[in-house]
Amino acid sequence: MVEELAHARTVPVNVRMKSSGLTIGELADRFGLATHVLRHWESKGLLAPRRVAGGQRRYTESDVTRVAMILIGKEAGFELGDLRTLLDGGDPRRHTDLLHRHLAALQERIDRAAAAKELIEHGLACPEPFDTCPHARQHIAAHIPG
Repeated sequence: MVEELAHARTVPVNVRMKSSGLTIGELADRFGLATHVLRHWESKGLLAPRRVAGGQRRYTESDVTRVAMILIGKEAGFELGDLRTLLDGGDPRRHTDLLHRHLAALQERIDRAAAAKELIEHGLACPEPFDTCPHARQHIAAHIPG
């Protein structure tokens, strides 16, 4: 799963790291995020930065990669809890089940979007008004309960 997420979108992760690591502001700037987003992900168990004197967070290269994977996963439609499940290792069967469920839900959204696209394209090509077009009326009738 991690490899699939890593290849889903190109996110630059090569960062010149200070030996002390990146601050929360530096990491947020790197990805164009607000610092509160990184804190939220930490509260959800997706990030675990080390702490230095004064309690300041410091992020390593592996944290940079993890942020990229989280962003790719979010772009793919995963919720944070599901991303935590996928990124934290664990039972491969659980990962497979989660991926199958996500794929099925994604396919449903794709099918609905394709049907909507077809209707819109027909509406653009049809000389009839939408409410009197036989094709549109058939589509509308299919959405009336009972």
